Amino acid sequence: MNDNAILRIAAFSDGDVGGNPAGVWIGDALPDAAEMQRLARAVGFSETAFAAPQGQGRGQEQNRAWRVRYFAPESEVPFCGHATIALGAALAGRFGEGRFDLALNAAAITVEGRADGARVAAALQSPPTRSQPAPGDLADAALALFGYTRADLDERIAPALAHGGADHLVVALNSRAALARMAYELDAGRRFMHAHGIVTIVFAWAETPRLFHTRNPFASGGVYEDPATGAGTAALAGYLRDIGWPHGGRIDVVQGEDMGMRSRLTAEIGQEPGGSIRVSGTARKM
Repeated sequence: MNDNAILRIAAFSDGDVGGNPAGVWIGDALPDAAEMQRLARAVGFSETAFAAPQGQGRGQEQNRAWRVRYFAPESEVPFCGHATIALGAALAGRFGEGRFDLALNAAAITVEGRADGARVAAALQSPPTRSQPAPGDLADAALALFGYTRADLDERIAPALAHGGADHLVVALNSRAALARMAYELDAGRRFMHAHGIVTIVFAWAETPRLFHTRNPFASGGVYEDPATGAGTAALAGYLRDIGWPHGGRIDVVQGEDMGMRSRLTAEIGQEPGGSIRVSGTARKM
């Protein structure tokens, strides 16, 4: 098996540019884990999604559950939002637009895909969300690692551990300038995330209550920074609901600007505590 069978799709694009590249492999049965890891490393994107149908369905692929696993270059991750959006675009392109049921390692979710001119519009329903305040020593260590102090924090949104299919540390900053100067050393970031069981760190700045700018280091997977992160956006949105933030049922997120890969994500936030977050955007073939 070679990586030529893997589609390359940028998820959460900003029109015909930007977005986060993901690999998508679709087959009759999943390869073994070692082969999926090898392929993900060869593709080199932050994640590659692997999908195979489960069960007989009702004669249409849309009616089957798809078994899905996600691999970063250095590790498997439990959930990846941008690779799920890319998978939704790929499934819609192959089988027609609709909603597809996905069985992950530890959750059942859905993704939708539909044509939108030359692009595909896609939306996922995240796994359940939860959050809790980050311990003070963990927050302080993260701030020091990335060159910040507590004077850089947005006091309205305290550092938190948030889950939206994967575990993230959320750190809200009080200015766009602070967000722009984020910097760290990859190996130190990898050690920090592995030591604390964190998949990524979501740095966020609230331009308005409903418009956020974010950056997302993913050192645990061997990636310095992602230009668009659906799982991190779901975790952030769930946390905002938990603290009673005035989101009005939706936030828009701009990510990747500091990488030259501007990306756009939308998170729809229901009222149910711990409920799934709908994260949507467009995808473009690369």
